[in-house]
Formats: sequence, C-alpha cells, structure tokens
Amino acid sequence: MAEAGENVELAPLTTLKLGGPAERLIKVEDTAELIRLVQAADAEREPLFFLAGGSNVVIADQGVPGTTVWIRTAGIDERELDDGRVSLTVAAGENWDALVARTVDSGLSGIECLSGIPGTVGATPIQNVGAYGQEVSSTIASVLVLDRENAEVTTLAGSECGFGYRSSRFKGDSRFLVLAVEFILSPSEMSAPVEYAQLAGALEVEVGERVPLPVARETVLELRRSKSMVVDPADPDSVSAGSFFTNPLLDLAGMADLTARAEELFGADDLPPGYPAPEGLAKTSAAWLIERSGFTRGFGDGPIGLSRNHTLAIVNRGGGTTAELVAFAHGIADRVEEIFGVALVPEPVFVGHAWR
Repeated sequence: MAEAGENVELAPLTTLKLGGPAERLIKVEDTAELIRLVQAADAEREPLFFLAGGSNVVIADQGVPGTTVWIRTAGIDERELDDGRVSLTVAAGENWDALVARTVDSGLSGIECLSGIPGTVGATPIQNVGAYGQEVSSTIASVLVLDRENAEVTTLAGSECGFGYRSSRFKGDSRFLVLAVEFILSPSEMSAPVEYAQLAGALEVEVGERVPLPVARETVLELRRSKSMVVDPADPDSVSAGSFFTNPLLDLAGMADLTARAEELFGADDLPPGYPAPEGLAKTSAAWLIERSGFTRGFGDGPIGLSRNHTLAIVNRGGGTTAELVAFAHGIADRVEEIFGVALVPEPVFVGHAWR
C-alpha cells in the first residue's frame, strides 16, 4: 500500500541525515503497485526519484522536486535448483543485512562477507556492492527490472548487467528500475573461500581457507563496527554514506607515476598498496592517498569531518548541511589530485546536485 505526503523531509530517511525535502513522497510496499505507479508517472513525463535504504545518497539541501518514490517492497521466493544450489528471488525493498543473516542461518554460502552493509537488496546490483573479497555480482543470476523506455517488465541475466568495480549498467542510468534480484547460493555450513587478507588475519586462517558461516559473518561485523561502518544510533561516526570515495582504478602508466611520486615523497618503504584489478589496470587505496595528503581520522573541527575510525567515511556530526559536506569532500579530493595526480571518484549518488 502506498503512503503519500507533501514536502516530506528526506534527511531522516538517509544514513547521512542530510538533505532537503521531497516535494511529494510516496511510500510503496507492493511490487505490482510500484510498477503501475512508475508506468503512469512516466506516461505523463513526471520526474521521479527513487529512494530505498538511503545509505548511498547525498541529497541537496534544497531537496528533490517532483515525486520521490520510497521503495519498501517485500518478499523472498526460495527454491532448490536441480544441481542442489538454492535460488532466492528477493524484492528490491528488502533489507540487505537481514537477507545476509537469513542466508547464514539457513546454511547458504556466498554473501556472508557482505554482512553489515546498510541499504536494501535493490541497490546491491546497481553499485555491484562488495566488501572483504566478495561482490554481489558473483551470486546474482538475474535482475527483474522495469524497462522505462518501453514500460515493460523484463529479466536481465547477470551477464547482461555490465558489472564492474562498484558499477553496473544500472548506475547513472534511469532506464531500468530494479524490482527484484535473484541470487544463487550454495548449501554449506562453511563460508566461501576467504579472499581478503585483513579478514583472513582476523579469522586467523590463510587466504583461500573456509570458516563456519556464522564465524565469517560475526568477524565481518566486528571489523565493520571497528570502522563505524555498521549503522548504529549509539555511534556518531556511523552517520555517513559509508566509504565516500572508491579505490582508484588506474592504467599501468598512471600507477607507475603514482608510485614514483610516492617514492619521491615518502621513500621506498611507504608506497601505495595494490589490489587485484582487471587486466591492464591497477587498483590502489583511496584511504592511503587521503592519509598521505594530510587528512587523518577525525579530521575537521566543524559539523562535517572524517570518521574517527575510517579515513574514507565523511560524517555528519550534527547540524551540518549537504553543501558543507560537498565542500569538505572537494577539499580532500583536490588536495589528493594536487599531490598525487589521482582524481578521486565519489561512491554515493548525488541527488538534486552534481559532484562537479
């Protein structure tokens, strides 16, 4: 059932607690109703903004014109496949971490290392959400979407979604509205092989080993809590949009230039780390760049600053504005580019304004 309101404040519906009002807000809890609403609005060329968990958006202080659709759809369809694996088709509005908890409790392996990530299921393919060595794209079989170009509901196979590092064909493109996501998981009491060195260290296992699902989930949650990356009303450093910048993907010449600059500045013992990346590219650490540019955890003496527990998180300490947050983020990005020649790319979606 939909609920409507005029001039509704959106800040309380976001993890940053920033942003102005929606000119009109409609809360939708049924997928069929969501489809009808969007089809009717698109036919009239009415502008729409879609909000779900609010964990990955930076909403302008002036708010959002037109209609904001708050997606709270629910439903999980579980079925066993012929090969013994399990298919879960999950409505876009379902809480992501609740889904991960359910899979762990049910002995289904594949997304346990994505525990504690805020937001809803429908957002996960858009960002190709990933953490601690796992990405949702590795388990997504298909995505049910409303194709707004022809007003038809269709299913896209995972291979058609254009998944990349924190990206997909859905990101930055309003053509497809995600309605539901189908995940294929493996029945097992053990996790998928642990691929992330920090997690392996916390688990006291070697990279590539497996651990019991509940142990993997709890360890990931502990790591995320230590960085204030689990939304917690008692933790002021969790009032953020998570990691504000993505880890830079550079071509090999760009990585060589960055390494040379770092060696000249800091010596051979303090070089930017490298992470697995597609062939011909190199991935490095945004946090390393920010810290070596002079920004420490807790930096900033105003209402907007860096988390005391994670250099990549920009937090709203209370009383801040979106304009102040964006200016603060620009200050960091500009300094990094000045020193290292690397342009940091924001991870959240900007609504009602643009990054540059």
